[in-house]
Amino acid sequence: MIIESSPTNLDPRVGTDAQSERIDKLLFDALLQRDEHFNLQPALAERWEVPDPRTYLFHLRRGVCFHDGRPLTSADVKWTFDSILSGKIRTAKASTYRYVESIETPDDATVIFHLRESYSSLLWNLSDGAIGIVPRDSGEDFNRAPIGSGPFRLVSMEQDRQVTIARNEQYWGGAPPLPAVRFMVVPDATTRALELRKGSADIAINALTADTVFALRNDPALAIMNAPGTIYAYLAFNLRDPILRDVRVRQALAYAIDRESIIHYLLRDLARPADSVLPTQHWAFDGNVARYPYDPRRARELLNLAGYAVGKDGYRFHLNMKTSAEESTRLLTAVLQQQLREVGIALDIRSFEFATFYADITRGAFQLFSLRWIGGNEDPDIFEHIFASASTPPRRANRGYYSNPEVDRLIDDARASVDRQRLKADYDRIQQIVARELPYINLWYFDNVLVHTRRLRNVHLSSSGNYDFLKTAELAR
Repeated sequence: MIIESSPTNLDPRVGTDAQSERIDKLLFDALLQRDEHFNLQPALAERWEVPDPRTYLFHLRRGVCFHDGRPLTSADVKWTFDSILSGKIRTAKASTYRYVESIETPDDATVIFHLRESYSSLLWNLSDGAIGIVPRDSGEDFNRAPIGSGPFRLVSMEQDRQVTIARNEQYWGGAPPLPAVRFMVVPDATTRALELRKGSADIAINALTADTVFALRNDPALAIMNAPGTIYAYLAFNLRDPILRDVRVRQALAYAIDRESIIHYLLRDLARPADSVLPTQHWAFDGNVARYPYDPRRARELLNLAGYAVGKDGYRFHLNMKTSAEESTRLLTAVLQQQLREVGIALDIRSFEFATFYADITRGAFQLFSLRWIGGNEDPDIFEHIFASASTPPRRANRGYYSNPEVDRLIDDARASVDRQRLKADYDRIQQIVARELPYINLWYFDNVLVHTRRLRNVHLSSSGNYDFLKTAELAR
């Protein structure tokens, strides 16, 4: 399997990059797992109870062992989280569990989490993709030889070259059909396509450009699968800017962007228009929100109402959009520049190396930018992360300094609730408000695109774009 970069850290308490988290899901088990609608299902925990909003009780599956044969018990679960909470392990994930006050283990198969205050996202953050359970006494050097209880075990790892895993023959959920998988690190997109065409690689997911995928459709040795994904692209505003603080200007920009044409011509129809930060498959998604179909006439009307007439140079005003130097991003900004020109807005593009670009974004030094949420938008807690008034940098990612007291109240209410109907009502209302006020313009969700040789079969795509298909894939005989 081809991957674009090496995982940075295979300790599931530490690694937060996409490759670390996706490979960790194969090596480690979590207490819970997510289904296709992002509902939570049993995993290491066969069942759980919430006797009150600050107490979560988990009953563990018996007979589960780590790859070295040690039994997995409640002591391992407690150690996993205590090592994070105590600071024994330095990790960016520590803030995720900030509301956990203590963890109790009355017996080997029972774990009780006690919270300082209600936190509706706790269960999500105990599920696969967020964390995996490590053996008791695992220290800071655990990532050098990680041992989990998942369907695969680690065989070897060479930075910037490869990671090899082999099936766990004793896996409690049944051993995978594939004996082993080698993840081959190939940073160059053209080389990735050549490796697939030569047959020296079997599979790649979301690792090829739309044009390359289009070209590979004619290769009889390859099969291409695509399905709706959750990776979300957006356009964000600095709401402290004197032009962009006017909601009519933001709405005009939304009407001026022809998303359908961009998806068709630039993305080769491998994306779908977005109406929310949350993916459409999500139980909390609300499609009953304000929409902004391509309507340059309406955009001009709103700009006129906002007091921005067309000047002698043909423009109402200039906006600066910062981008990285990555090719697909530069192509998108060029198209946006042309579309906004049609309504009298001059979009000036400022392109930077990614580290410089991202540093500016995280400290609020921008008027406009476009980025993606990958995985983070699968948890409704993202609304606090990106839209709460208290979440401005460096604390969290409200980089545009959006502030709405009603949104703040709904976020607080949702965080304190464990009732699904109440949560859904709060999240629906948040989506409706931000769709009207537009701290973000929703652009599209990228499809997951998987390319594989025809010797592989029983390959199934998940909406998250993770590597779960390796649990069921088989080699044709």
